[in-house]
Amino acid sequence: MQTALLLLPDFALIALGAWLRRAFHLGDHFWAGLEKLVYFILFPALLFNAITRNPITLSSAGPIAAAGLLIMATGVILGLLARGFALPPLQFASLFQCAYRFNSYIALAVAGKLNGAAGIAVMGLILGVTVPVANISAVWMLARHGQTGILRELSRNPLIIATLAGLLWSSLGFGVAEPIRAFMGRLSDASIALGLMSVGAALRLKGDLDAPARPAAGYLMAVKLLVLPLAALGGASLLHLSGIEADTALIFGTLPVASSAYILAQRMGGDGGAVAWVISVTTVLAMVTIPFWLTVAR
Repeated sequence: MQTALLLLPDFALIALGAWLRRAFHLGDHFWAGLEKLVYFILFPALLFNAITRNPITLSSAGPIAAAGLLIMATGVILGLLARGFALPPLQFASLFQCAYRFNSYIALAVAGKLNGAAGIAVMGLILGVTVPVANISAVWMLARHGQTGILRELSRNPLIIATLAGLLWSSLGFGVAEPIRAFMGRLSDASIALGLMSVGAALRLKGDLDAPARPAAGYLMAVKLLVLPLAALGGASLLHLSGIEADTALIFGTLPVASSAYILAQRMGGDGGAVAWVISVTTVLAMVTIPFWLTVAR
């Protein structure tokens, strides 16, 4: 109950974003611009600021990264089993992503709420190693021969760049001047609220999901919200993670599907409507399942 109350302000921001989009008739252009601001400027500042404030040692980085990859691999393998639902190939390829792709905005918000800048720093490391895997897996399934420029796209990913820059900066022993630190702190403060509101604005509970796809969608949502948290708990135990590191691994395992899964499915001619529905439902359900799993673990 305490965990649910602690996370209530963050979930309220998601609900506020959904209400603002409809009440003020703010269209796609506004929200697309806001999401670009958050993704390319505010969240990278948040990650760099957190990592340089709370340096991660090389000895702890390996187990943390391994935990994230273990959770991701579990989702990928179980997602492949959705072939048994006999979906059309392109629809399967579109929905396959929903077993393992994760919402980075909620990841950083919850990690920061529970463990402050230290939690954000650890989550940044997990995101840094799993974002490339998630993107490559999704593109490979939607277009078996890959996509021209995918390596360039990954090399320009702002979350990866910010994480690597923060780790490198810290490892070299550089400090951050106080005016710059204050500036980045202001950007960090804005990132969580605006990021969560953009998540809410993207909710589409009336997405197009045909009857044959419903069992597959239900299976993939169960994998994402019920099985991956168990994989996170098992991985943390196997890798001897504790404290903030174990908390953050579990948070990563409980995340709903990322809105980028819809964007990729649309861009590559897949079933964007079905993916949008799964994203929205997992986001709403995560408001219950995330506090549940965090309470169980404590």
